[in-house]
Amino acid sequence: MSRRSRKRGRSAGVGWVGKASIGLVIAAVVLTGAAFLAIRTYLHSEAFRTFLSTQVSRTAKVDGMFTPFRWQGLAVDADSFDATGSAAVRSLKVEGLHTEIGVGGIGRGVWQLKGSNIRRLEVNVDARKKDAFDGFIEADPPPRANAPKKRWLPTDVEVMAADVQELIVRAELEQGPAVLSGMRVHAEPAGKRHSYRVETLGGTVRLPFAWMPDVRLDRAKLRYQDKQIFVNSASATVWKDGRLDAAGEWDLAAGHYAVEGGLSDVKCDELLNEDWAKRLTGDVASDFTIDNRGGSLVARGKLTIRNGTLTALPVLDTLAAYADTRRFRVLALTDAQTDWRWRDGELFLGNLVIASEGLVRLEGAMIIRGDEIDGNFRLGLAPGTLASIPGAETHVFAPGERGLLWAPLRVTGTLDDPKEDLSDRLIAAAGARMFDVIPETGEKVIKFTRSVLGESPGKAVEKGAKVIEEGTDIIRDVGGVLDGILGTGGRIIQPPAEEPAREDQ
Repeated sequence: MSRRSRKRGRSAGVGWVGKASIGLVIAAVVLTGAAFLAIRTYLHSEAFRTFLSTQVSRTAKVDGMFTPFRWQGLAVDADSFDATGSAAVRSLKVEGLHTEIGVGGIGRGVWQLKGSNIRRLEVNVDARKKDAFDGFIEADPPPRANAPKKRWLPTDVEVMAADVQELIVRAELEQGPAVLSGMRVHAEPAGKRHSYRVETLGGTVRLPFAWMPDVRLDRAKLRYQDKQIFVNSASATVWKDGRLDAAGEWDLAAGHYAVEGGLSDVKCDELLNEDWAKRLTGDVASDFTIDNRGGSLVARGKLTIRNGTLTALPVLDTLAAYADTRRFRVLALTDAQTDWRWRDGELFLGNLVIASEGLVRLEGAMIIRGDEIDGNFRLGLAPGTLASIPGAETHVFAPGERGLLWAPLRVTGTLDDPKEDLSDRLIAAAGARMFDVIPETGEKVIKFTRSVLGESPGKAVEKGAKVIEEGTDIIRDVGGVLDGILGTGGRIIQPPAEEPAREDQ
């Protein structure tokens, strides 16, 4: 074969291969175009709207439907999604949905939702049932009846990222309704299927506790995985400038949750009623833990008051005048703290200490059940404070630690009408010191100082009766001082319950 013939043959072979390659490319393009048109046709159909509505409904355990879709290529908008349910989510409403359908997951059998944005999401939840969130998020495989007729089409949905401009959640808890509103949310996949990282900004939380103010949320970082929500960090503002920081977790399947954190920069007048806000000042701080693992909600922590001052109490002014000292007119609290626990509507205050160094110190525990109070304390006073009340510093009080005179104190009654048992003991002690009993006759004879002995019996008896009357009034004023020290006239935060140890009377 000549060289020219061989060259012509090679050219013919190369041309055939080239034409075949071009044909394959054209065929691939045609097939791709056809597939795209098929996908686009399906996405724009009512079948896909029904499919996506079913996926959302199955995930949230509700029954709902999107309004008609509006398409621009693979981007879609819907005015709303309305649904109702009988499990945890009682109702779900989505307003202003925008998302883009990604086809990169078709090989894995999923439609990808990319750049999803929701203008407003409103959810009503009933969290009172133990199995309320069973199966939530981790949806069961769709039944065959709901699967697309074309088997090559995906049968699941994967959310790549989502933003909610306004989230509103109304939750029914065992203690009453709780409301979260005005929160912005960003969520994105965290690796594992049905696992998401979530970051929130702003929002307000209103809890079903009269003693708890609205919580103004700043920022929170969470993670959802395996039916559990982990709050890595959360910060918020309460009252005027109070700072709240917390972290915790919520097991949706078991219904258990636990939160721990700290509260600071809260003023006493923000916790107390108008009357006591004028009398007790200072900065309140407390750590806390909240959980329901034992079957009921329990909150506990340790509270302290810094820079505390107790003032403007008439009984303090009376005692100051009687003791001839100004120290009782304004009590600068050098120590004010208590452990606290709330459970089933009861507040337990343990290891309670209220003190003004070198003057007065109160130690003990108290239970508050609704409006009723029951507490056991030790009251310490500086020597000489009750020197003018006969028998007070010898028969009722006894020397003890910190250089103070100590006496047991029981407080009962209600917040509006507290009762204490110290006044009666002071009166009894004063009476024993003001009388002598003649053994032979059993008659009581008033004991007088030398200045009184020189007077006539009639004047002596008159003066002695006056002394007893004035002493009794003074003692009752001292009893009022105890109420002031305890702060039982104030509005104490309602919340724990352990019987305080009874001290021997």
